[in-house]
Amino acid sequence: GCCRLLCKPSALAQHLVGSLGRSAALQGGRWLWPCWPQLQMLRQLLQLPEPEPTVVRELLQLPDSGLVALDWLVGPRGARGSGVGGPSPVLLLIPNAAGKVTGGLLQLGLRALERGFIPVIFNRRGHNGCPLTTPRLQPFGDPGDLREAVTYLCCRHPAAPLLAVSEGSPAAPGLSPFFRGRDWFEAGLPWLYEWPLLLHLKRGLSRYAGSLAEAVDVDRLLGSRSLRELEEALFCRTKSRPTNWEAYWERNEPLRDADEAAVPVLCLCSADDPVRGPPARSLPLELFRSSPYFFLLLTPRGGHCGFPRRGPGRCWGHEAVLEYFRAMDEFLRAEEGRKGLLRPR
Repeated sequence: GCCRLLCKPSALAQHLVGSLGRSAALQGGRWLWPCWPQLQMLRQLLQLPEPEPTVVRELLQLPDSGLVALDWLVGPRGARGSGVGGPSPVLLLIPNAAGKVTGGLLQLGLRALERGFIPVIFNRRGHNGCPLTTPRLQPFGDPGDLREAVTYLCCRHPAAPLLAVSEGSPAAPGLSPFFRGRDWFEAGLPWLYEWPLLLHLKRGLSRYAGSLAEAVDVDRLLGSRSLRELEEALFCRTKSRPTNWEAYWERNEPLRDADEAAVPVLCLCSADDPVRGPPARSLPLELFRSSPYFFLLLTPRGGHCGFPRRGPGRCWGHEAVLEYFRAMDEFLRAEEGRKGLLRPR
């Protein structure tokens, strides 16, 4: 279609261009929906998958006695097949920056289940019914809890490839990720998006007001009038270790360790994303041109995590991500056979 793959030239990039170019997911099939990214976003947030998946929850205790929840998708669509050779890959699904598990993320999990993956959703502390057992939440760019979950998954499935995809989150690239957290908070969102998101976050935090009172000023927190004020109240103006806005982002900016990436990463972004902002300001194009591990699939229309289409699945972005995983497995197997190399997990 009209997608472009921005990346540093390499054998892997050439293979991805061929694989994605042949994918039916990127071949037309659009209709009037792409003209309204706001409606796409509402549809993506409100519409549940059909049928709704069966989920088994597992709580993982962290070193500081905090808890995160892992939701394993186990149905309802038939038995797992073998989507690729060898053990079934584990696909870690990471919700958006607000921690909301959308219908789109569940739909991606169902599509992956059909193709032989083992999908599991990572839920942050205090999100989606996961108990908050410590007066501490996960900062915007802190990967500590996610690392613990990845370590556990590697131990539970030692022979399986481990893959990850996020939806509108800086935790891992995938669908409509955020790259520059500080700029995003400082620029703010149109009220149509910011106020519902702010109310959603406050509603979740109010459940733990008693527990959080020993760490933060709860009145300031619940009285926040912007996402930036909420972030500062939670993580900068703390009672035990207060810090300033600049120091907070030095530790939590999503791209701070991008040069240490050593596995291929695909980011699917839309130029009309109303949440992330204009591409010139919000996309680190130079990173994709200079790093051999980062690939940007950029489409002119698709909204924020929307990428709508007709027919089953309703989101061509899901098909593009799964095709990327298939193409990556194909490339790595060919390289193994040619060079006798061990593939990265």
